[in-house]
Amino acid sequence: MATNTTENNQATEPKKKKSKVFIIVLGLLVISGTWFGLNKYFHAQHHEETDDAQVEANISPVISRVSGYVSKVYVNDNQFVHKGDTLMVLDQRDLEIALKQAEAALATAQSNLNAAEANSLAARTSINTTHAAVATADAQIEAAKVNVWRTTQDHQRYENLIKDHSITQQQYEQALAAKQLAEKQLQVLIDQKNQASTQTGVVSSQSNATAQQIGVAGSVIKQKQVDVENAKLNLSYAVITAPESGLVSKVPVQAGQLVQAVQSLFSIVLSNDKWVVANFKETQYNKMQEGQKVIVHADAFPKHDFAAVLSSFSPATGARFALLPPDNASGNFVKVVQRLPVKIDFTDKADSLIKKLRPGMNVYVDVHLD
Repeated sequence: MATNTTENNQATEPKKKKSKVFIIVLGLLVISGTWFGLNKYFHAQHHEETDDAQVEANISPVISRVSGYVSKVYVNDNQFVHKGDTLMVLDQRDLEIALKQAEAALATAQSNLNAAEANSLAARTSINTTHAAVATADAQIEAAKVNVWRTTQDHQRYENLIKDHSITQQQYEQALAAKQLAEKQLQVLIDQKNQASTQTGVVSSQSNATAQQIGVAGSVIKQKQVDVENAKLNLSYAVITAPESGLVSKVPVQAGQLVQAVQSLFSIVLSNDKWVVANFKETQYNKMQEGQKVIVHADAFPKHDFAAVLSSFSPATGARFALLPPDNASGNFVKVVQRLPVKIDFTDKADSLIKKLRPGMNVYVDVHLD
């Protein structure tokens, strides 16, 4: 019996020790969980966090403004270029021919204008000549009228005298002939004046037509000048330069390749600025304000704190800018928490690691609400 009692005591002692360890471990877990929960709770009251965030930067596409075959490419993948550096050159021969054609058309238009101006000068000279002829005819007509009046008066006197036989028949006939000659001379001068007046009208019409030709020729010259400038501009587009300083993306263009106008060839990631776009849930939006301090952690540099500031909020949720934005008017409504893009700017421009960040990198954002 004594032996059995001793064995029972030995069997129960380890069980008591295990029970104490379990209680201690459980207590530590409860304390740790409570501390962790309270820490997270108080942290959440003063912070808003998200890992749905990426680094962004300005990306400028390199676009060909004219069609042509690539003559030479001067850049490689991931190369840094400065603004104005030559990236590639297109074959310029077709563009040079187009420029020469435009210049030849401009010269032809200038010749047409010179001819029209010469015709206009000749027309003005003819008008002056016809005006002088009309003026001369008017003076001669006035003199002829006086002569007609004088011969008519002589004829009337001689007609009375012939009745009295005071003059001879020959004298009377001479007076009559003088009167008829004066009348015919007057009629000839009137006809000459009418002809000169008609010629003046014709020359004036020609002058007006010539003036219109000058106006048309001037308009054509302006058009041809525009064509020349356009041809020069297209020729300059054969040399494709960097619009801004930055890093070149992958360059898929090779010499001899045909590129089309407005074709995007590759891109340049600008080096002037970088920022973060974080997509917060709409339930996190109520306490966030512009100007709040932000700490950014990049997955590439997890132990480094990037100082930043909340800069601005998007005017709409990301879903509104989708190709097919959601429309809940169909009746099949499922509530989905939307995300609002928020722009975050880096404040420490002297931070050397910012230059190592690349657009598209994932970051973790912590907004300080206080």
